[in-house]
Amino acid sequence: MSEPRETKNIDRYGDPEMPWSRAEEALSAPPAKENTYFLGTCRPDGTPHSAGIGPQWLDGFLYFTSNPSTRKSRDLAVNPRCTISARLPRIDLVLDGTAERITDAGTLERLAQGYRDGGWPAEVDGDALTAPFSAPSAGPPPWQVYRFTFHQVVGVATEEPYGATRWRF
Repeated sequence: MSEPRETKNIDRYGDPEMPWSRAEEALSAPPAKENTYFLGTCRPDGTPHSAGIGPQWLDGFLYFTSNPSTRKSRDLAVNPRCTISARLPRIDLVLDGTAERITDAGTLERLAQGYRDGGWPAEVDGDALTAPFSAPSAGPPPWQVYRFTFHQVVGVATEEPYGATRWRF
């Protein structure tokens, strides 16, 4: 992902705008149990849906997995627009964007390796991932892989230096 095309300080307490590097550093840090991510989608009837995900940062994008029968996968098949909300070290983020299914063998293998490095024994199986176990919200294997492309990110610092910033891409 490139640098933001627009940065706006939305802090109302006089703190300076945060650099994009602060958010990017938090997104690219190795996974930790205290980090939480939630994917927000829209059901076909317009009602919201939210589900926990275990994404991975790779080449400036967040990637996540989901079984095709899950609510989130069915929602994304109809409407790829979604959000990811994250509680990360020193910063909370809300990312607005779109998700698309990825089937490229090279990307799938790099992601599977990243998950294995983090302790989840994922393997590529055709155009998806499998493993002996996964999070309950992912549904049963195989798990399709989605690349999330963000268009706007709002960050709120939870530790000094404080601030709140919106980045547009």
